[in-house]
Amino acid sequence: MAEFTMELNDEQKEVRDWLHGFAADVIRPAAAEWDEREETPWPVIQEAAKVGIYSLDFYAQQYFDPTGLGIPMAMEELFWGDAGIALSIVGTGLAAVGVLANGTEEQIGTWIPQMYGDANDVKVAAFCSSEPDAGSDVSSMRTRAVYDGAKDEWVLNGTKTWATNGGIANVHVVVAVVDSELGSKGHASFIVPPNTPGLSQGQKFKKHGIRASHTAEVVLENVRVPGSCLLGGKEKLDERLARARERARAGGGERVKNAAMATFEASRPAVGAMAVGTARAAYEEALEYAKTREQFGRPIIDNQGVAFQLADMRTSIDAARLLVWRASWMAVNGKPFTAAEGSMSKLFASETAKKVTAQAVQILGGNGFTREYPVERMHRDAAIYTIFEGTSEIQRLVIARTLSGMPIR
Repeated sequence: MAEFTMELNDEQKEVRDWLHGFAADVIRPAAAEWDEREETPWPVIQEAAKVGIYSLDFYAQQYFDPTGLGIPMAMEELFWGDAGIALSIVGTGLAAVGVLANGTEEQIGTWIPQMYGDANDVKVAAFCSSEPDAGSDVSSMRTRAVYDGAKDEWVLNGTKTWATNGGIANVHVVVAVVDSELGSKGHASFIVPPNTPGLSQGQKFKKHGIRASHTAEVVLENVRVPGSCLLGGKEKLDERLARARERARAGGGERVKNAAMATFEASRPAVGAMAVGTARAAYEEALEYAKTREQFGRPIIDNQGVAFQLADMRTSIDAARLLVWRASWMAVNGKPFTAAEGSMSKLFASETAKKVTAQAVQILGGNGFTREYPVERMHRDAAIYTIFEGTSEIQRLVIARTLSGMPIR
């Protein structure tokens, strides 16, 4: 087990500086354009693939870093560049985590490479869980998966929403209900291979922020996938469902996590790191502006009203990063989240990003409200962190339930 540390080693520092350079030289110059276009920045993703950032190998190296700091470090630097473009680069990772968390070795080896493609032909993947009537309330999920034993196929029907890369993905990972009587414990995850009949893109959303990231509905109409596309395999699913039914008959018992929740729990510190990156970018813009912008014959940072805001911004950012790093280290080293540390990191970092970007706009004044300065875009982007991957309200619910042991609603 790696000891928890607040110091990056030399190799991690090299990776951090490399990512920072890519974010500064490639992502930032393209950020305003793709935000305005509201389209997937394929040329930037391809550049990331060419240098090795958008690849299975890179994310595997960071994912298996024994300190746990590889992924949050990478997320922070890329999202420091721009949240929308960065999400287009890392959005495939949520689907990959879904397979890593729930799939067999064969499924991992077969499908994750197809999610990324290669530098000459980049691909993306989508994780599809939320539905029009089932966002935070996953127990209300309506997408169904029915097993056709004669053909060893699963038949999927339903509509997913808010899917990053939904409809344009090469591989979709879809969460569906296999036993409606078990609520969220009756869910399973399925791979939908490329060009599978019956899967189509529904509405593409025009968003307030992260506009360079493609978000859309995914419609499944009698989508048939081989039995081998059930993540974890049918034998494992049948065993899990049998345990859940037995506990239900016994009146409760040990909590069983469903596939979607396992994916979200694993990704929460990474989302916190994204928020830290955006907050840090806005803070740096505001600090530089405050040191150079003069009013009444002196830089505005000479005023306590501005200087104290910047002090609070930096303090919150550093605190958020420490919570993210702690949760990431715990996750990689098998430490249970006994106080919902993963949710803590996501909650605090996402709220920090919203507050810090708003303060940055305020410090820049009228300039901060225009698209001539990047803090306006950062402020719009930051709003998503308190919403996706579990709202701030859901994070508080998870934390309160974990601390109290009570079924708080």
